[in-house]
Amino acid sequence: MTMPARHQPAAYNDAPDRITATQYTDTAPCPHCRREIFDPTSRRYRYPLTSCANCGPRYSISRAQPGTREHTTMQTFALCPACDREFNRPGQRCFHAPALACHDCGPQVRLERHDGKTFCLTSLTQLDAVDAACTVLQNGGILAIQGIGGFELACDASREDSVARLRRAKQSAARPLALMARDIDSIQRYARVSEQEAVLLNSREAPVVILQKRAVTPAGRQRSFGTAKGFRHQDMQPLAQAVAPGLNTLAFMLPASTLHHLLLKRMNRPIVITSANRSGALRCVDHDEIREHFGEVDYILWHDQHVLNRIDESLCRIIHRRARVLRHARGHAPAALPLPPGFEKAPAILATGAEQNNSFCLLAADRLIVSHQHGDLQQPEQYANYQLSLCRYLELFHHRPERLAVDALTGHAGSRFGRQFAQQQSLPLTGVSYHHAHIAACLAENRYPRDGEAVLGVVLDAPHAGDDGSLWGGEFLLADYQQCTRLATFKPVGTVDADDAHRLPWHDCYTQLLAEMNWAQLKINYGELELIRFFEQHTGATARAPKATLTTSSCSRLMEAVAAALDICRDEISYPQQAMQALEAMVDHDTLENEDPILAYPFAIPLLHNSMPYIEPLAMWQALLGDLILDTPRPVMAARFHKGLANAIVRMVDKLCHRDDQRVINTVAISGSACHNRILLELVLGQLEHKHYRVLTHARLPANGACVAAGQAMVAAAQQLAEAPVANHQTTEEVM
Repeated sequence: MTMPARHQPAAYNDAPDRITATQYTDTAPCPHCRREIFDPTSRRYRYPLTSCANCGPRYSISRAQPGTREHTTMQTFALCPACDREFNRPGQRCFHAPALACHDCGPQVRLERHDGKTFCLTSLTQLDAVDAACTVLQNGGILAIQGIGGFELACDASREDSVARLRRAKQSAARPLALMARDIDSIQRYARVSEQEAVLLNSREAPVVILQKRAVTPAGRQRSFGTAKGFRHQDMQPLAQAVAPGLNTLAFMLPASTLHHLLLKRMNRPIVITSANRSGALRCVDHDEIREHFGEVDYILWHDQHVLNRIDESLCRIIHRRARVLRHARGHAPAALPLPPGFEKAPAILATGAEQNNSFCLLAADRLIVSHQHGDLQQPEQYANYQLSLCRYLELFHHRPERLAVDALTGHAGSRFGRQFAQQQSLPLTGVSYHHAHIAACLAENRYPRDGEAVLGVVLDAPHAGDDGSLWGGEFLLADYQQCTRLATFKPVGTVDADDAHRLPWHDCYTQLLAEMNWAQLKINYGELELIRFFEQHTGATARAPKATLTTSSCSRLMEAVAAALDICRDEISYPQQAMQALEAMVDHDTLENEDPILAYPFAIPLLHNSMPYIEPLAMWQALLGDLILDTPRPVMAARFHKGLANAIVRMVDKLCHRDDQRVINTVAISGSACHNRILLELVLGQLEHKHYRVLTHARLPANGACVAAGQAMVAAAQQLAEAPVANHQTTEEVM
């Protein structure tokens, strides 16, 4: 595969002394721009694309380095005399602002019917197209909005019919939908907002933030908390149940652009706002794409400032007193992380990342530049967009790699791309195991030095290929940047094909139980349970199991199996984290905090045939099935499971970090997608910190596969600096 000529990276020696990633991040409007659009005396009054040198679109409109106006999609809009004076006035906030514009010289916003028919704007408003779009939302319409990074679909979040129509448009049955409200007071009517969460919502990155739902009154209305200015009780409408089905959280954001601020000015209720893409497809960036793919949309609010680079909204959550990025995207990407001590002489490296939740990474000079997240690279559209994004990053940062770092597994798309790239450019190649990369990324984010002692790495993740050919995902590793050794694991059990297991959690529940006891034992001891009757209906009276072609030690698979046993998510799930999120949402917090610890579900730690210790869930399953017989409330059982699992992880850490009653490892690094479960991570961190371990976790990078590229780059750099043997101009692999 040969890169198109226009995407060939510039020579590394031609790069400026320092290119900062933050100059390319798309950010929310600054206070000055927000005041300007609402000031009737300003010439930018109600101009929906107002920005300055301190805010506005950057990466989404940039085509080349440096990020000046002539290298963005704004180059076609000549500045009017007034804007030109501001643009060339040093020391002012509009000085050389790449997206500077006004009513006279900038892109124009238009509201159109999806069917193309003409309509009278004054029937919706006496102001402008953006205000008319607000009326569309208030009347229950579905609106496509051209936002930063691509089109969004929006509707009134309080209308069940509108939310149902939007879900049909997205072809998304259950994934929680993001919400946007005009201010913090509006959000607080529906969700609890701590001081930390308020700071995060108001940050220049303007991420989507996961918040705890407010209680609902018996009459069905959310209780009102506080007295926001202009709030009337009759404006308070309960959110549609379909916004976040089965969850006790809501994903809220504040307006991310001046267009959003104007749109929500007189909107007293939150709106649903979600990327305009269907499952597995790319986000639309052109209004013609909306017409083609989203017939359910009523109106399109668009403008002629072209979106060059697709990018989604960032997703964050406060977990254990820290703001943690769960999806690395707009506002946070491109991210520049300083290299830890000892990597000052590292070569320029390109790391291609994982296949799911992919980000790639550029290592050069004194920093790691981590891209925004892409979709599943198995999807052809996503893979093509990944290649385009990668080439653009190479251009923007004038990065000419001297080495490639890829996943050790040769089969997936990112790894294939890296190997082909290395072969074309005659570059050396380092293969890095997926789980080693997780821990290396965690170390790098926490600036752990290259010569630091090996740490105990804990990877709590979905199934991914391990070093022995099975699927790992609940691993305890002795690791530094150069090497990684598996010390312990969760119990390996059979699993069916990944796609089927992902769609039907009861498959994994069934195979987990059959790994602990045979079918006859299950029937004799627990035959009265509805769960056992469910298995009989789906496998036959002779218990024909789904064909388990692989084994997995995945922590996520165990959690999904428990969700299936509790009948929270059993038959089918429609997005990757659905079962685990529902299990977390089910937890009874009074049980979690106040119940006698002895009632937490127990796990044992025996040895495998190769003398490796493992977390054995037999006792947990016996306790859980016993509670099902006793008809124990599901929220109590979910709490007992989380407490028991956290206890088992901490016990394993203690076992591996001590020798002859002496602590020989003091630093623990934790990574993996299960770390996005707030309850599990807080329980584990609380216990480890109480025991005075030094615990390293992710905050700026997600704990899922999006951090893997950074870890690949760090492992490749460490091995190169240690003078690992490499044949000149030949592709070599060093797989841990």
